[in-house]
Amino acid sequence: MAGDTPGAGSGSIARPHPVTGRPFVSPVPPGSGWPDDPASADTPVALDAADVRRLAGRASLAELEAEMSVCRACPGLVTWREDVAHAKRAAYAQEPYWGRPIHGWGSSTPSVVIIGLAPAAHGGNRTGRIFTGDRSGDWLFASLHRVGLASQATSVHAGDGQQLIDARMVAAVRCAPPQNKPTTEERDTCAPWLEAELRWVLPSVKAVVALGSFGWDAALRTFAALEYSVPRPRPKFGHGSTATLTAPSGDSEIVLLGSYHPSQQNTFTGRLTEPMLDDVLGRAAALGLGQRHTIWLSERPNRMTLRGRVRPLYPNR
Repeated sequence: MAGDTPGAGSGSIARPHPVTGRPFVSPVPPGSGWPDDPASADTPVALDAADVRRLAGRASLAELEAEMSVCRACPGLVTWREDVAHAKRAAYAQEPYWGRPIHGWGSSTPSVVIIGLAPAAHGGNRTGRIFTGDRSGDWLFASLHRVGLASQATSVHAGDGQQLIDARMVAAVRCAPPQNKPTTEERDTCAPWLEAELRWVLPSVKAVVALGSFGWDAALRTFAALEYSVPRPRPKFGHGSTATLTAPSGDSEIVLLGSYHPSQQNTFTGRLTEPMLDDVLGRAAALGLGQRHTIWLSERPNRMTLRGRVRPLYPNR
């Protein structure tokens, strides 16, 4: 989002959805027919941090998805995401922008959870799906497909047929922030959504992948809030870092894995390569899917290639 300044635009003009052709204004009103929109016109709206805590604490997973997708608790983020949706980037001027918070997406009983920072202003904030519609998402979904966690190699827009396989994607902050940098107050206001969402899905989860240091820190904070045992001293983030998190009951564990974020800054410079990303996501898939992943690999021997592995796997360590 760096360098993009929202201004006057054509958000009030209905534009056709790139997949369905149905016209929508920007931002998209809840319950108006956008693909995978979990909300309705009657979905309760959080207007401040207290509302977020109250709604997140009592909602089912389906209600959570709906309520977080209409949240208005952070005035600065609401203004930014909607201004961007009205102004649009020139390349997407003829498309409607979602312009609302991004809800968690994927399986309701995942084996693997992927935690990112926040939606991109012209990615998820435009398409209505996390990590969709920008180059970071292109990298991520291609890798997820190679390791068996996504049905397609691309994710371009809500409604495009993409599905995660035994996996779920969530964001620490649900609205696109200016310069991709939410404030501490915005992070903390949004935290109950993540805590509640993970509380619902964790019984089936075996592995969590944190993208970037922000995702890593959010994961550790969230698991601590959920009374999981987090190692001491606090595990440091790095690509390929791991930490074992023990459930409050003591009878189950989740492996947290760190990966550099697939941002253009990391992928263009070679700090993150395809084999590096495949390695972390492949380990998560193996932990989450177990024998099913072994069978999947044996049936698709060319899906995960050794391309590039003549180089060091983690060249920047």
